[in-house]
Amino acid sequence: MLAFKCFDVRMSQPGTAPDQNPARSPAALQKRYYPHHIKGIGDPKLESIERADEISAGRAVLPSCIRITSARLVLIVTDRIGSLQVFSSAALIMNSRSGLMAQILHLLRPYWPLVLGGIVLGLVGGASVAALLAVVNHGLYATQADVITLLLAFAGLCLLILIGSIGADVSANYVGQRIIAELRKSLAAKILAAPIDQLEIYRTHRLIPVLTQDVDTISDFAFFFSSFFVSLVIALGCMVYLAVLSWPLFLITGAVIVLGSLAHGYARTRGVHGFNVARDAEDQLHKQYRAIAEGAKELRLNRVRRWRVYAEQLQQTVDRISSVQIRSINLFVTARAFGTMLFFVVIGVALTLRPFLWPDSPAAVSSGFVLVLLYMRGPIDQVIGILPALGRAQVAMRRIAELSEQFSTPEHNLLATAPAPPGKTTIESIELRGVTYAFRAVPGSAPFVLGPVDLVVRQGEIVFIVGQNGSGKTTLIKLLLGLYAPHGGIVLRDGSPVLTETRDDYRQLFTTIFSDYYLFEDLIRGEGVVPDVAERYLRRLEVAHKVSVENGVFTTTDLSTGQRKRLALMNAWLEERPVLVFDEWAADQDPAFRHIFYTELLPDLKRLGKTIIVISHDDRYFGIADHLVRLRDGKIVASEARVSNVAGASAVPTDAPL
Repeated sequence: MLAFKCFDVRMSQPGTAPDQNPARSPAALQKRYYPHHIKGIGDPKLESIERADEISAGRAVLPSCIRITSARLVLIVTDRIGSLQVFSSAALIMNSRSGLMAQILHLLRPYWPLVLGGIVLGLVGGASVAALLAVVNHGLYATQADVITLLLAFAGLCLLILIGSIGADVSANYVGQRIIAELRKSLAAKILAAPIDQLEIYRTHRLIPVLTQDVDTISDFAFFFSSFFVSLVIALGCMVYLAVLSWPLFLITGAVIVLGSLAHGYARTRGVHGFNVARDAEDQLHKQYRAIAEGAKELRLNRVRRWRVYAEQLQQTVDRISSVQIRSINLFVTARAFGTMLFFVVIGVALTLRPFLWPDSPAAVSSGFVLVLLYMRGPIDQVIGILPALGRAQVAMRRIAELSEQFSTPEHNLLATAPAPPGKTTIESIELRGVTYAFRAVPGSAPFVLGPVDLVVRQGEIVFIVGQNGSGKTTLIKLLLGLYAPHGGIVLRDGSPVLTETRDDYRQLFTTIFSDYYLFEDLIRGEGVVPDVAERYLRRLEVAHKVSVENGVFTTTDLSTGQRKRLALMNAWLEERPVLVFDEWAADQDPAFRHIFYTELLPDLKRLGKTIIVISHDDRYFGIADHLVRLRDGKIVASEARVSNVAGASAVPTDAPL
C-alpha cells in the first residue's frame, strides 16, 4: 500500500482577507475543483478520504488527507488552491505489475521450482526426440556391429522422452490448475474488498464474463501449454540436428521458418485484434442474455420489444461475434497451411539442388534432412494450432488484468483474518456532519450531489427517511451504513470519527434489507447458532406453511417477492445487530402485513432497544416515527423530532412473540 503525505489546501491563510477574485470565490472553486475536476476526488482509484472539511459560505477547502493506493497520481500542493499542480504518475511512479507479462510472472512466482523443473524436463524430452531422429538416421546405414549400440541408445532415448514428456505435462498441469485456482480466489477477494461504488460502476454484465469465460479460457490454455512448450523444444532440437548435418540446409530451413513466422506474426496480430473485438461484443451478449432471462415476463407481453431484443440486438451481436471469430481463425488457418506448404517446398528445392550444389554430400545428410523436416511438421503444426488459444488467453488475461486494476484499491483489512464470533454491541448515536457525496456526471446533465447533510440518529429511535424518487434516500443510507466513503464531511459513532481503519467494524452495527436485496439461504445468528424459535419467527411472518429451516438453511426461497422479504426480515432478527435499516421493505407487502410491520414489528423491535431506520413512501404510517427526515434533490429540507403515535395492535392474529 502506498501512502502519501497529507496537505491542507485552503482558499486563504488564517487572518488574511479573502480573495476578491470572482473566479476564486467559494462557489467557483467548488465547481472547478470539487469533486470532479481534480482527478481522484470521488474517483474509484481513491481508497478513502480520511477527513474532509466542510464546504460552506466564505471558504472552500479540499479534503485534508487523501490516501492513494493505486499509484495513479500525486498531488503536490501549496497553501493556495491557485498553485495546485497535478503530476501524472507515469513520470513519477512506475507500477511494476501494470504489464501483461508482469501479471503472468507474478502468478508463476510461487511455483517457480515446479516451473523450472517442468522446463528442464521439457528440454530433456525435446532434445531426446532430436537425438532419436539422429539415431534412426544413423541406423539406416548402420552395420551389424552397430546394432547393440543403436538399440541401447534407442531404448535410453525413448525412456528419456517418456520421462520428459510426462514430467513436463504433470508439472504444467499442476501449476496451471493452481494458478487458475489462485486467480479465481484473487478475483473473488478483489470483488469482496472493492468499494461498493466501484462495483456499481463496473456492472454485472461486464463482471461475470471475466469470472467465468475469461478464467476458463486461461484454464483451457494452461491445459495445452505443456504440449505447446514440448513441441517448441522438439522443433528447436531438430533445428540443432539440421545444423549438425549441414549448415547450408540449416540456413535454408531457417530462412523458410523466418518467412513462415512473419506470416504467422501478421495473422496473430490481426487475429488477436479480432478476438478483442469479439470479447467486447460478448459483454453485450451477456447483457442481452440477462435481459431475456430476467425480463421474460415483460417480453411475453410486448411483441415489438421481444422481436427487437431477439432480432435486432441478440442476433446481431451473435452474428457479429461469429463473423469476427471466423475471420480471425481463418487468418491462423491460412498461415498454418502456408507454413505446411513451405516445408514441402524446402524438401523439394533441397533435393533438386543437391546434385548441383552439394554433389559430394553423404546420402545420410539428405535422408536425415528429409526425415527431420517431415518429423518437424507435427510439432510445428501443434505449436501453430495452439496459437489461436494463445491469442484468446492473451485477451482474457488482459481483461482480468483490467478488472484487477479497476479493483486495485481494496478497502482496509476486509479479508485479512477470519472474523471473531460477534458479541453484543451497543451504540448511543450516529452522526453525519457536513457529509457530501457526488456521483459522476452524466453527459449533458449536472452531477447529482447529496449534501451537505447534518443528521443525528440516537439509540432506540425509529427514523423515517422520506422523499420523492431520486431525492437521495438510498445514497444517504449507504453513507450512513459506511458503504460509501463521504467525499466531504465526516461520520461519527458515539462522537468518534469513522475512519478507514474502523469503517468495517462500524458496518457490523447494521442489518439492512435493501430494495434490491440478495436473500442468502443460510442463516447466521449473532451467537453463531440458529435458535429453535426460528419456526416461531416463520409463523409470525406467516410463511411457515411454505418454508422451514433445516440445518440452518431455508428449505426453499422460491417464494413471492413479499414473502422473500419476510425471510430477509427473519435474517435481520437473527443477526441481533443494534441498528436495523429497511429500504422500502413494506412496498411489496399486502395491506394487512404492511400494517403489522409498521404497528407491531417496528414497535416490538424498538422495545428490544433496536435503532430502526426506514425508507418509506407510506405516509399513512409516518406518525410511528420518532424522527422524520425529508429529502429533496439531495438536501434535507425538513428534519423533525416527533412524538411517536403507534397504532393499536392489529386484528390480524399472531402467535409468536418477537
